[in-house]
Formats: sequence, structure tokens, C-alpha cells
Amino acid sequence: MSGAGKTVAVQALEDIGFFCIDNIPPVLIPKFAELVEQSDGKLKKVAFVIDLRSREFFPSLIASLQDLTIEGKITPQVLFLDAADEVLVKRYKETRRRHPLAPEGQLVEGIKEERKKLSEIKGIANIIIDTTQLKPQQLKEKLIGFFSNNDKQEMQISIVSFGFKHGVPIDADLVFDVRFLPNPHYIDDLRPYTGQNPEVYNYVMQWPQTQIFLEKLTNLLEFLLPQYKKEGKASLMIAIGCTGGRHRSVATAEYLGRFLTDKNYAVQITHRDGT
Repeated sequence: MSGAGKTVAVQALEDIGFFCIDNIPPVLIPKFAELVEQSDGKLKKVAFVIDLRSREFFPSLIASLQDLTIEGKITPQVLFLDAADEVLVKRYKETRRRHPLAPEGQLVEGIKEERKKLSEIKGIANIIIDTTQLKPQQLKEKLIGFFSNNDKQEMQISIVSFGFKHGVPIDADLVFDVRFLPNPHYIDDLRPYTGQNPEVYNYVMQWPQTQIFLEKLTNLLEFLLPQYKKEGKASLMIAIGCTGGRHRSVATAEYLGRFLTDKNYAVQITHRDGT
């Protein structure tokens, strides 16, 4: 999405050795892929920035990616940057730039139309990052984590705790609701703290329903994660939600993060609302 952080993404990828090309017409991607093949390994990491500035060329993007996949010599990955509409509006107003689909200044309508036109490419994306609450440096760190060891093809797992009252993370692949667990919010001595506090964590973990849920959840993930990895998924976001995002979801996310780390997965834990 325009305003979701393409410039920051390019800078991050260039910092870790990617050859970046901005606003390339999608029809030229297969041609450039031929140059990569002929470079004798000198050109291994290439990133194309493609958005609706391409206008009439954009519809050919899906076909160009399919051509690369059919050839089999190069495996393309699609990174999609997104953000909440109100944040995109704010960013555009701060920069005073025109939205590519809102030449007459109707910014909200332009964003709505862009989201519609990008829905198909978002649907095939390997990685989706919501930059709504990310600072530029945080986005850079995420991208470096995803792509600095790209040759290893290691799936990156992000575990995010959140509060349903603040909204579900829009880039989540799997969402689990733990609002059925006993709530430390109603314990006066525990309310001020988060699930990272040992007393709050132990309170959440002590219940039989918590242990049964975690057993079923970890069994599910032990089955799913190898399947995702086999299909070439580069990243997976697991979102754990409770009402406010401070107690039950945080404790569950901490448990799950330790469990998957012990299983040798690359895990990043973020507590969106648990501060």
C-alpha cells in the first residue's frame, strides 16, 4: 500500500546486500531474471519495488511471477506492506504527497481503490507486514530478520499478543482467542502488571484449562509448521488475543515462544498492547 513503508524497506534490503530496483514494470521481471541467471552467481539477491505507479503495467505482475515459478530456476518471494487506512491518511497528509489513485485529492477513496486493486497480490504474498504501529527502525529490524539469512530458507515465526478491544493484527496468519482463561485483571495485586511478570504468568498457567489448551495448541503447531515450511512460506505470524492484551495473551505468547524456540524455530515475540 502506498505509504506503508516501501522506502524504508528498500533501505533495509540494500543494507543487507540486495540489488533494489524501484517501480519496475512487471513485464520486465522475466527479462531481468535472465540477467540474474547469466551473472554467474554475482547477482543473488534482487528486490523489485512494484506498486500502482505502474498503472497499466500492474495487471501483468501475477503472470510475471507465475512465469518465474514455472521456470523453476528462481523462486520469487512476495513481501506485502500494509497499514491501517487512518495511518496511511496521516502519513500522506504529513508528507503532502498525492496518492497515485487520488489525483483530485480524495485520499480515502484512493486508498480504498488501491486496497481493492492489490487484494490479489496480497493473497499470494509470502510475507505480510502491518506497519501501522511500527517505527522505521522496527520495520528495518523485521526485514533484516526475514531476509539476512535468506539463503538458509528458514521460516521466521512472529508471535504477537494483542487485545481484541484494540483490534486484531491485520497481518496475522493464525489467530487464537484466550479470553476463556481466568483473568488476572480481576486480581487487585496482579492488575498493574503484564503476563511477563512471574506472578501473573504463573496465575495464567496454573489452571487445568490453560494446560489442556496449550497441549492442543502446541500439537496443532507441531503439525502445521512443517507443512507451511514445505510449501515455502517464509514467515508466519501467530496472534494470541485476550480482552486488553496485557495478561492472558502475553503469558500465552511467552509460553509459546519458549516452546517453539526449544523446537529450533526462529521466533520473535512482540507484545503489541501489553506495555
